[in-house]
Amino acid sequence: MLQPVSLYLLRRDVRLSDNPALHHAQALGHLIIPLIIVDPKSPVRPRGAAAEAFYQKAVHSFDAQWQGAVRVFQGTLTQALHAIQSVRPLAAVCWNQGATPDERQQDEQWALDCASVTIPAHKAPQASLLWELENIHKPDGTPYKVFTPFYRKGCLEFGEEPRTLFPRVELKAPFWHQCAPELVIGQSCAQAWPQHPSWAKKIMAHWDASETGAKALWGRFVSEASAHYKEGRNRLDTRGTTELSPYLACGLVSPHQLWHAAADLPPSKDREHFCQELGWREFSASLLHHFPALPEKNWDSKFDSFPWEQNYKLLESWQKGQTGIPVVDAGMRQLWETGYMHNRARMIVASFLVKNMLLPWQLGEEWFWDCLVDADLANNSASWQWVAGCGADAAPYFRIFNPILQAQKFDPQGVYTRRYLPELIPLPDKILAAPWEHQAVCAAAGVVLGKDYPYPCVSLKESRDKALKAFQEIKIQSER
Repeated sequence: MLQPVSLYLLRRDVRLSDNPALHHAQALGHLIIPLIIVDPKSPVRPRGAAAEAFYQKAVHSFDAQWQGAVRVFQGTLTQALHAIQSVRPLAAVCWNQGATPDERQQDEQWALDCASVTIPAHKAPQASLLWELENIHKPDGTPYKVFTPFYRKGCLEFGEEPRTLFPRVELKAPFWHQCAPELVIGQSCAQAWPQHPSWAKKIMAHWDASETGAKALWGRFVSEASAHYKEGRNRLDTRGTTELSPYLACGLVSPHQLWHAAADLPPSKDREHFCQELGWREFSASLLHHFPALPEKNWDSKFDSFPWEQNYKLLESWQKGQTGIPVVDAGMRQLWETGYMHNRARMIVASFLVKNMLLPWQLGEEWFWDCLVDADLANNSASWQWVAGCGADAAPYFRIFNPILQAQKFDPQGVYTRRYLPELIPLPDKILAAPWEHQAVCAAAGVVLGKDYPYPCVSLKESRDKALKAFQEIKIQSER
């Protein structure tokens, strides 16, 4: 009698370490087929282009450890199950619980698909979040809408401790395709994703999308940045963060691994703040869980009547890093070149889009979703609404980032700005944040504004005043 096989469904957990579903599949003792389901009718929002490129590179790395055993199946899970069952019995289908409303809807569909062909389905414990979202709520059962009580009371005080790590799965040959070639299903990774386009190659040259790459970044963080994380994370001109967000987004590392790794650091406010940042990630996931429309609709409905501009020329200047505001343009060009942007720069460019250009935050969310290698539905949506002032626990609308002061404070020598705006390298530090205010100095340095670098696309003062006036108007309307 033919021995059964087990399926491990990859979604965002592309790793051998701390992988509950893969650990369960291995414990069954059968051959494992790692399978990616590419269902055109999937409820899950497709990854943006940059995140997809990172994910594919991560899967190629994962696949190499399986000696090419990972498969990509175009179609539904039911179709894949029928194809496998026609040649071999299936022992179980294993996957890790989803972290978003869309993924949980997919969980339900996968469970139904398995039941329809009487195959045991194993939905493993949460692998992408530290806490079970259903368990973190106020005493009256309603969800938290403010971060501090969510984290300190809901998570730390009343929530269960983040689970311990699952042991690393040690792979041993032979793999299914070496001893059961009749099980060929779908395509290999090389067939499904033969090569990246040129733009993606440029971005991916900045990243080692593998578990080894994640481990190396954590090691660099521990030795270089962890001891001054709380303040250093805001500096644009230094590497003060882990840079592991893309690895978290596709599951090359789990939040549990980072939580427990942080516990090994010396007790300090820096360590506490790092764990708090993981808590912000959980808070965003909780908001999306309880408000699935977060990526499209304002959390605060009074912003539904906000008089947004529809100026696509302004939008294009922001997207291309040609706004004439150096720190904004540096952030946008970092995004275009690397698929990543420093967190402080993200807040600066987002504030500029919605509170100076007066363009809808949804346009920024869409651009980040397509361009960020670490695009995460909950983080992206909640963060844009936070900056716009219409989200939960949001920055007040009258808090408008001054990009000149931000640059002077967090990039005082212009290291970050010059890295991504080489046309401004000749300018003195003292004028780099606002070159339009010193045109004669620019010209003397060989930089002609309007030719070598654009004038500001909007007046910072006038646009700020306009935004504040618009906010006052919708506030008055909501109070009537």
